[in-house]
Amino acid sequence: MRKIREVLRLRWEHRVNVREIALSVGIGRTTVGEYLNRAKAAGLVWPLPEETRDEDLARLLFPPAQAKGEPPRPMPVWAEVDKELARKGVTLLLLWREYKERFPDGYGYSRYASMYRTWHKASDLTMLQRHKAGERLFVDYAGLTMDLTDPKTGLVRTVPIYSAALGASQKIFARACDSQNLPRWLKVNEEAFEFYGGVPQILVPDNLKTGVTSPDHFEPVLNPAFAEFARFYGVAIIPARSRKPKDKAKVENAVQQVERWVLAPLRNRTFFSLEELNDAITLKVAELNNRTMKGPDASREQLFEELDRPALRPLPQGRFSYAVWKRAKVAPDYHVEFEGHRYSVPFTLVGKHVELRVAQDTVEVFLGGKRICTHARSISRLGFTTEPSHRPSSHREYAEWTPERLENWALKTGPSTAGFVHAILGARVHPEQGFRACMGLLSLEKTYGKERLEAACARGLRFRSTSYRNVKLMLEKGLDKEPPATESVQRALPLHENLRGSKHFMEEAPCAN
Repeated sequence: MRKIREVLRLRWEHRVNVREIALSVGIGRTTVGEYLNRAKAAGLVWPLPEETRDEDLARLLFPPAQAKGEPPRPMPVWAEVDKELARKGVTLLLLWREYKERFPDGYGYSRYASMYRTWHKASDLTMLQRHKAGERLFVDYAGLTMDLTDPKTGLVRTVPIYSAALGASQKIFARACDSQNLPRWLKVNEEAFEFYGGVPQILVPDNLKTGVTSPDHFEPVLNPAFAEFARFYGVAIIPARSRKPKDKAKVENAVQQVERWVLAPLRNRTFFSLEELNDAITLKVAELNNRTMKGPDASREQLFEELDRPALRPLPQGRFSYAVWKRAKVAPDYHVEFEGHRYSVPFTLVGKHVELRVAQDTVEVFLGGKRICTHARSISRLGFTTEPSHRPSSHREYAEWTPERLENWALKTGPSTAGFVHAILGARVHPEQGFRACMGLLSLEKTYGKERLEAACARGLRFRSTSYRNVKLMLEKGLDKEPPATESVQRALPLHENLRGSKHFMEEAPCAN
């Protein structure tokens, strides 16, 4: 009806010809002529009376055709029919049956449905009730931003404005945010649910990168944290299709209303904190929601109480806990890394890709959507958190040992063996790296006995050859049985004319130079 009103205004108020009207309004010249003829036949005058609503104008311009000799029948109020269709479970057939109960001589169902569709198409309204009550919440960031001034430095920074609108009542929610990152995006959606006092069935965001990882036309991929948010609240997330403005007409209209009636009036005010700005936005949004709209002749708040509030699902107990999701590959040491710290997984997963869900206190590992294990999150950016059951059986055997335990075991063989073990562990950056060599060394006792192992270790320490392989080789070759050299033989230097003694370097007189 907006276009029809514009046609009548241009023609009757400004005397614009049909061709220019068609170009201005964006419709065909034939359609313009039809509108003018219908207005003339209906006896309309310009300006239209202020109390003329769109449904009244539609009824005057598009009266139902009656067959010859057909008696007049009661005409349904199509605006009321459209409003009732927004309620859950209400169908056009049900409304027609109720109409026939009141008016037994009324129109048949096929004629009733045809007239409704004609009215709906001709009304040219983005009617508020075309979405089911409590079904969809449209969310997006506004194009305009607001400024915040630092009271200490005077520096000005801009902050984005989040806007939301329910489909049926189009009740608006707006909030200034300190950023558009993922945690803030999830938080502001949660604040919107709390503002409305319930949860819709469907959340319709734009294809913003924060919430939609891959904005595919047919199958967009949601960010894992956003998908988890949806599961927590039990909502379906259906992103608007790219370059399809009709998918998000509600929120685009809400954004426009927020920019015109909330942000623009606040443009000359100086705000020093986000809380101060949001308090001002809340007051302006309340005024906007309580303003009577022309189409439905009711405010957004009234329609919300009548339509959306009864249909919204209750909020869940507690609040959503934000967690970071990360894809990781299991290293050969059966650990995955997050922020420098390594967490174990079952050794059978080595080489596979898993997903980490990292919350404030826990690190969970998932494979194919199934939770594999959970660790307490470490504050250390280095080191390992290892569950013993994740190790292979051979690794588990070594994990039970400590440097002190190995040295005490070696001391039962002898002090040289204990000293050799100590030397092996001390040569490694991490003592655990020498555990296998030490246990291999101590296992030689079963084959060669304590005395020979102690002798071989003593010989190795004497020659500073602290290697498991050298001790094993000495035992195999029987070198541990050779007596150690007790004296060192000094060989006399031969006399030679080029050999000079120490006296040669002692100056008896000052140098001539």
